[in-house]
Amino acid sequence: MAEELNPENPETEEEETVKQRKNGLYPGVSDELAANMKSGWADTELHGLEPIAQAEHTAARRAALSARFPGERLVIPAGRLKTRSNDTEYAFRASTEYAYLTGDQTQDGVLVLEPTQDGHEATIHLLPRSNRENGEFWLDGQGELWVGRRHSLAEAEQLLGIPAKDVRELPATLVEATGPVRNVRGHDAGIEAALTDKVTAERDEELRVFLSEARLVKDAFEIAELQKACDATARGFEDVVKVLDKAEATSERYIEGTFFLRARIEGNDIGYGSICAAGPHATTLHWVRNDGAVRAGELLLLDAGVETNDLYTADVTRTLPINGTFTPLQRKIYDAVYEAQEAGISAVKPGADYRDFHDAAQRVLAEKLVEWGLLGDLSVDKVLELGLQRRWTLHGTGHMLGMDVHDCAAARTETYVNGTLEPGVCLTVEPGLYFQTDDLTVPEEYRGIGVRIEDDILVTEDGNRNLSDKLPRRSDEVEAWMAQLKG
Repeated sequence: MAEELNPENPETEEEETVKQRKNGLYPGVSDELAANMKSGWADTELHGLEPIAQAEHTAARRAALSARFPGERLVIPAGRLKTRSNDTEYAFRASTEYAYLTGDQTQDGVLVLEPTQDGHEATIHLLPRSNRENGEFWLDGQGELWVGRRHSLAEAEQLLGIPAKDVRELPATLVEATGPVRNVRGHDAGIEAALTDKVTAERDEELRVFLSEARLVKDAFEIAELQKACDATARGFEDVVKVLDKAEATSERYIEGTFFLRARIEGNDIGYGSICAAGPHATTLHWVRNDGAVRAGELLLLDAGVETNDLYTADVTRTLPINGTFTPLQRKIYDAVYEAQEAGISAVKPGADYRDFHDAAQRVLAEKLVEWGLLGDLSVDKVLELGLQRRWTLHGTGHMLGMDVHDCAAARTETYVNGTLEPGVCLTVEPGLYFQTDDLTVPEEYRGIGVRIEDDILVTEDGNRNLSDKLPRRSDEVEAWMAQLKG
């Protein structure tokens, strides 16, 4: 990675606005070099750009937001870079609220809805092209020569369908602003400082909750993105099966890296840290260290999802026999989880309570645990009443899915877990059974086995659609699929 060219002692007034580097190799910039770098560059302005694919949808989302908070200034930041170490940063991902309302993913961007008599006027505040007069474009670590060209404000307006202004002027404007203001907190400390005396935590939380609940029902663009994410994820799982022999020779990280390659080829990134849990690691719900051994005869629990370039993620889990064939006990536990998932998916339909799919899946698992003699002589109803099945089922059976893997997390309880399903809702159905290696309440042969099966389910007008159905789920189908991929 190259060092930035920031001079320690800039020799001209133009360079004084550029961030300095303490131990740069060049002592300064000569007047001649500064003059040379200002000229001789072609005009690269882009004209006649078509709006982004979701521009119509983001406009509708902003209109709904405007209707909810009439007469109030609304501020939604994208966020800023976060330092990883010294002068290197973590990969940037725009805040979900900002990307949802604009379709833009630019760091430092801020969407502002100014109240008008008829609603709101939206303006997107962005960094313009790097300044070539003061040397920013080649001397600053975030200049375009270092990190790549960004769109001009005029280009951004064409793409996003929103008037654009220089974001560097926004804090001063907000300081002088009057009237009620709401801000999505936690993304931009500079914006929050400018609004210190104008906002309240309660009002800002109402804005965050509204934007979370707005995503409960997906529009057509979002559904298409989720399907794209699931399709790419299925190909990522196929990639993994094809290289399980290489993973056996190395570790779970070979699996992690293989899936990550697919995510970067077909999307923006992974939607969350991949869980590549082989053997007893499958009993740890969020095993993301991925540094363990991969052994034939054991199971691989792979929980991973591709995030599309427009930031919608899949969330899929398959539990696979590493050598391609389940043992009788592995199959018994796997088939129990499959049966529970089938019951859960069947409960996903318009008009159903959100909790129905969880309750249906948990009942099946409780029945199996009772049948296997793990709960003494208790009835299934009593087990469910006391929640005793949770020793081995551990987690809820699913969650909302969208731009965030655990989407709509700030929604009110009455609209989420106590809500009613309707067409356009997308959720995961992911029951599991996990028998810890040190659990003395189960037969020894159960210990160290963990199974989860997870799919992404869209509520439709007449039932549901499994967006991740390109991956097999039944144990016999899983074995046949693996055999085919391994040749």
